[in-house]
Amino acid sequence: MAVPDPAADGGPHRDPAGWEPIVGAIGPKVREVRQQLGLSLQQLAARSDVSAAAIHKVERGDMVPTITTLLKLSGALGRPIAYFVDDAGHSAPVAVHVRAADRLAPPPDWVRAAEGVDAEGIAEPSERLRGGAVLAVVEPHGTSGGTRPLRPGEEMMMVLEGALQVEVAGESYLVQAGDTLHYPTDRPHEWCNPGPEPARAVWWMLRG
Repeated sequence: MAVPDPAADGGPHRDPAGWEPIVGAIGPKVREVRQQLGLSLQQLAARSDVSAAAIHKVERGDMVPTITTLLKLSGALGRPIAYFVDDAGHSAPVAVHVRAADRLAPPPDWVRAAEGVDAEGIAEPSERLRGGAVLAVVEPHGTSGGTRPLRPGEEMMMVLEGALQVEVAGESYLVQAGDTLHYPTDRPHEWCNPGPEPARAVWWMLRG
């Protein structure tokens, strides 16, 4: 005897793909509550007995927490576990607050071949917000490593300290402290620090 399919006669049925938004929302909810409580990653790690690295991966959506990990986090954050897996009546925060202690890794395609560059992300694009930003210290003679990958979009850089030599589509610019340079990223572009002192700069990126 054939087993009836509940979906065939309008019975309860949920497409497995329908769970993806719920799973994908766990990390942002964890980050939202942690930031509301004013906790750093390290402080939440100490409270929950979950490593700061694992919490960071959960918040970024790079790792789906096990039920044990989620129980620990929900207890440490003072929320029922249902809060993190209930898709009803929850909306993500309008703004994204990244604390200085919780800086992100720069986008993997930002400077793949960089030399003498210490960079960290200060904003990352999401489904709602398309922009991203990177803060970097470029050592003397540090470089982006030749022409960077071309992609639709644009960047605006501002040099905070020192100076950077920037090439955009065959045009050369010496961008000094306080200067900005705005350019499309679908044209060849690269930069280096020609001076004897480290340069510090920030890049804002908008994907096309």
